[in-house]
Amino acid sequence: MSANPFWDFSLAVYGRPGVPACCLALQDRRGVDVNLLLFAAWAGLECAVRLSAEELARIDGAVAGWREEVVRPLRVLRRRAKAEDDAFYRRMKAAELEAERVQQDRLFAAGGVGPRPGGGLPLAAANMALLLPGGDPALEALLGVLERG
Repeated sequence: MSANPFWDFSLAVYGRPGVPACCLALQDRRGVDVNLLLFAAWAGLECAVRLSAEELARIDGAVAGWREEVVRPLRVLRRRAKAEDDAFYRRMKAAELEAERVQQDRLFAAGGVGPRPGGGLPLAAANMALLLPGGDPALEALLGVLERG
């Protein structure tokens, strides 16, 4: 367990079969920030919080600069290196993961919520839907994985 229960949640959820593919599809096709998507899920599932669009936008604003200036450029470098230099690729992958951990620490601090009883999939689904107006098949698949636990 780390000092950030949101990070612990994200690692556990992202390790489930099917989750990476769903998240990356939403990231690549719809431009969704996976860390923000996971925060929305965590807030509903683990914190019993129904976020408003305004709250989610405020929380996103707290990390937008870091995402744009650090996380996304590292992702571009990692993807570029994947087929060309395995050692560099592994270093960029580690750097990107660390940058995402920093982003999640900032999301956790900005969100101002913590684990408490009463959360569930309906709250998580409502929170995540704020990021994907009109829905998406990958979101439905992700919710299915979350439902199965």
